[in-house]
Amino acid sequence: MTPRTPVSTPFTAASTAAEVLADIDLTGVRAIVTGGSSGIGTETARALASAGAEVTLAVRNTAAGDAVAESIARSTGGIRPRVVRLDLADRAGVTRFVDAWGGPLHLLINNAGVVTADLERTREGWELQFATNHLGHFALATGLHDALARGAADRDGARIVSVSSTAHMRAGIDFDDLHFERREYDPQLAYAQSKTANSLFAVEATRLWASDGVIANAVNPGGVATGLQRNFSTRQRESLDAAEAAGIFTYKTVEQGAATSIVAAVAPEFADSGGHYLDDAREAYTVPDDADLAQHPHGVKEWALDPGAAERLWTVSTDLLQA
Repeated sequence: MTPRTPVSTPFTAASTAAEVLADIDLTGVRAIVTGGSSGIGTETARALASAGAEVTLAVRNTAAGDAVAESIARSTGGIRPRVVRLDLADRAGVTRFVDAWGGPLHLLINNAGVVTADLERTREGWELQFATNHLGHFALATGLHDALARGAADRDGARIVSVSSTAHMRAGIDFDDLHFERREYDPQLAYAQSKTANSLFAVEATRLWASDGVIANAVNPGGVATGLQRNFSTRQRESLDAAEAAGIFTYKTVEQGAATSIVAAVAPEFADSGGHYLDDAREAYTVPDDADLAQHPHGVKEWALDPGAAERLWTVSTDLLQA
């Protein structure tokens, strides 16, 4: 079988979110951006609002969210984003957010994420990075499925953007020990597992929901210096510095980092095409699970696109949230 050619776009690693949206009108589009009070989330929300979208910032810190909303309204001249509290590690909080949402939803940008230096757990005993980066977004997306389906019906499709990372290349999903109850805790492996989960979510969500007009894609924003790194351990910082020195990645601006999320959200090339992993504003090439990150800094590991693992993760995640 001839390998499928990855989906491409006119944009590159140097493109900005504003450039992706230059000729696109999002008037009437309703979007949620998690983690929209800082970094890539802020720039993603700003770009969407500048194109006319009605944006909701789903954030833990509503004071910071309000400041960002004011800044976006001033800089774009558009509608001031709505700010709603959302802690993805709090199951009840996610449920409250979902229950309070009314009407259709056209874009769900699952952008928020945490990095921890040491083992932290939720009240359920779940490892915090997996619980926040994957399970919280999983609960949010499944809870908003009907709103997305309504959005798809009135605008010819709805999209979910799942923000992953090159870090996914360090580890697949350890289904036998998701929450590091038996393994020695390694925060880098825990983060990597959560980022692989973000990609697998896009695979299975598209399989299940494409018939409803809802597709999902995962994105790697690239190396962007944001507040996400504030909790890095010394080992994590040294690892990042070594990767940059080796040329595995070059730091992008926040505006460039948000561009791939915007491509997944609005580019016509991905209007009906989901279950992909995007990097540098286009679909990444797939590499074997044993591929060296230094040789394939812009690829996606097979384990992050495996349909069997994606289906299993969906089932496991559903069971955890219903327990």
